[in-house]
Amino acid sequence: MRSKQAWVLGLASLASFMMALDSLVVTTALSTIRQDLTASIEALEWVVNAYSLALAVLLPTGAALGDRYGRRRVLAAGLAVFTVASAACALSPGIGALIMSRALQGAGAAMVLPLSLTLVSALFPPQERGRAMGLYLGVTGLATFSGPFVGGLVAEGLAWQWIFWLNLPIGLVTILLAVLRVDESRGPGGRFDLGGVVLVSAGAFGVVWALVRGNAAGWGGAEVLGALTLGVALLVAFVFWERRAEAPMLPMRFFRLRVPALIIGSAGLTMAMPAAQKAVVGAVRPHEIGQASGAFMTLRIFGGVFGVAVAVAVFASAGGYASPEEFSAGFSAGMGAVTALAFLGLLVALGMPGGRPAAVAAPPMTREREEVHE
Repeated sequence: MRSKQAWVLGLASLASFMMALDSLVVTTALSTIRQDLTASIEALEWVVNAYSLALAVLLPTGAALGDRYGRRRVLAAGLAVFTVASAACALSPGIGALIMSRALQGAGAAMVLPLSLTLVSALFPPQERGRAMGLYLGVTGLATFSGPFVGGLVAEGLAWQWIFWLNLPIGLVTILLAVLRVDESRGPGGRFDLGGVVLVSAGAFGVVWALVRGNAAGWGGAEVLGALTLGVALLVAFVFWERRAEAPMLPMRFFRLRVPALIIGSAGLTMAMPAAQKAVVGAVRPHEIGQASGAFMTLRIFGGVFGVAVAVAVFASAGGYASPEEFSAGFSAGMGAVTALAFLGLLVALGMPGGRPAAVAAPPMTREREEVHE
């Protein structure tokens, strides 16, 4: 591994680790936050979902901004937004301010996550990309392992505000090293697909809002059904827009490529995700990796938001916070629902077509490139 590759892989992994750790640590400290800020269970759900909502809605925009204005520049800007939002979370005087600051954190993470993956994917050749992504997601997986421990330790030993204060030194160091050690790069073309950004952001907001509000407002209520219908309609309009746009932010032919069924048994998500991400970025042209990464992460976040909504609904119907027994009953029921979703995903994966992805043609040669070639 060359020095430049090592720096990019290390910084991208550190940025992804910081985003994942923050999310998991906050979840672990929700009980302490509830007592300190006198928050309801609905408000606590928004502490989690405000981050997920902003992240899911703005992921495609983050990827598109990086392709247009420079991936290193937008990555550093996203880290700055996330760091400032972390300080705002720590200083929040009430649950409302905390929810707003969490949404700002999600906006920063939407600029960081797709571009961190894009920088790693673009710098490593295909034969080395699988190993690099395994290391990238391995470091992120450490957040999954250590997040509950760190969250409980900070919330019990110090105060829940320190969950967010810890992001400041890490964020500042990562920004400085990214500016000094990462070369600037851009995606295909120089045009910004504003129409596509507006349609996909508004459509994603409608769908995710319906998933988030389903438990509180009722899945058959006008608010949820209206948001879901409008969101789906805007996403359909986005598909038609992208099929006709001269410089689409998300070429629709990505979804004609077949990513093989990945069933890794007991090793679980930490072994499946590197292979899934490698398949996604390996199925598109090199200059389109940023767009594919944004689409992959958006769909993954949609699944996460849906899982949170289902788990909370089951927890609220089967248990509560009144006693340890009620909490245990709700937690067990919620984990049972998550297990059922995982098994459903297994069945879907078994039905996916096998084989290798079809070969992707090289991008058309421009007149300038023809002259250079000659």
